[in-house]
Amino acid sequence: MKPAWDQLGDAFEGSKTVIIGDVDCTVEKDLCSKYGVKGYPTIKYFTGATAAEGDKYEGGRDFDSLKKFADESLGPSCGPKDRDLCSADQLEKIDAVASMSAEDRQAAIDKETAAQEAAEKHFKDELQILQDTYKKLQEDKDATIAEIAPRLKVLRTVHAFEASKGDAKDEL
Repeated sequence: MKPAWDQLGDAFEGSKTVIIGDVDCTVEKDLCSKYGVKGYPTIKYFTGATAAEGDKYEGGRDFDSLKKFADESLGPSCGPKDRDLCSADQLEKIDAVASMSAEDRQAAIDKETAAQEAAEKHFKDELQILQDTYKKLQEDKDATIAEIAPRLKVLRTVHAFEASKGDAKDEL
């Protein structure tokens, strides 16, 4: 991925609106912790619409995928600052949010953030249940096979022996 990332950095070198950078989390542990980076490599991006700790990029790791995402999602985009880049529907939504009080906007942000966190927690909880179920099924299967194996071995050995009796040739 590093060559594609470096190529992306070169593609945006000199841009006034997009910065492509990288952080070595083995060195900058506090910075990575602050922004919720737990696995490597992690790609985070920051715009006026992302959370304060940035959003995680989940797309392809090749240059073309990274470049397409950057072209479409980074730099100037529809928003209160760049209304000329918005559709009528987007402007209507922006104006509706802009007409809210600061307290109401923050309450809405908090509510939506809590909903995202609840969805993430629910996913992790259910995933743990699935992993526990898988582990139990694996253990049950292994125990059943271990219990059956000795008798199955005897059955196959005797069966093969008895079947081979008919194959014996009489010598003259």
